[in-house]
Amino acid sequence: MRSDSSESSKKKTLPPEVEFSEKLTFRDYLIATEQKANKPLPIWRLLVPLLIQTGIILAVPTQAMYTNIAGRDVILQTLPQNPNNVVQDFSLNLDYNISRVDNLRRLPGWDDLLRRNQGRNRQLLPGTNLYVILQEQQFSEGGVPRAWRPVRVNSTLPQSLPSNQVALRGVYQNNAITYGVETYYLPEQERQQISNDIFESAQQIRGSRGRQIRPITVRVRVDPQGNAVPVSLWVRDRNYRF
Repeated sequence: MRSDSSESSKKKTLPPEVEFSEKLTFRDYLIATEQKANKPLPIWRLLVPLLIQTGIILAVPTQAMYTNIAGRDVILQTLPQNPNNVVQDFSLNLDYNISRVDNLRRLPGWDDLLRRNQGRNRQLLPGTNLYVILQEQQFSEGGVPRAWRPVRVNSTLPQSLPSNQVALRGVYQNNAITYGVETYYLPEQERQQISNDIFESAQQIRGSRGRQIRPITVRVRVDPQGNAVPVSLWVRDRNYRF
């Protein structure tokens, strides 16, 4: 009798987790795991990742559409380049005069920008955002417009500008400024013609190695936030739209 009552009291005093583990077999664990794996996911867990991916895919064309609608035309100009560096398979890679740090450091506002975002060796920190203020120029003869002239550099987007000026947003990386309009994908029907025009415009530039193309004039649209999208470009006096 005492042994029975002693065993009974031991069972009653077992911790709940120990008692549960004695009742649960490994087979029960496998069955529970399989049931959990086969349980369908809630619909929201499927929809949320899909909506996020869709938003990312649509963000770029939506931004470009807004810039095209809300923006205004601005004229940029490239630097002389080797035609083999410009024409890359199905695209053009352009280097603008306002992409060079040496051309911007002379402008008002550069010292303040550098003071706010100074890295090593008096260089800007990689990823620094800046705004180049461009001023409209009179149209030149021959149908090809003149490039807008950079007049100032800002670390923040200006709240107001004269009607003949625009703020273009750039990002500093690898000792150069990029504006998101450096690469142009060539339309298939005009790809060969554009490439031929670029190579035919190449000439020997004094003080340079090899042949280089003349500067290319590019029309972009810039929205109120400083974002730009390409519209067209001139190779010599011929205009190509994108």
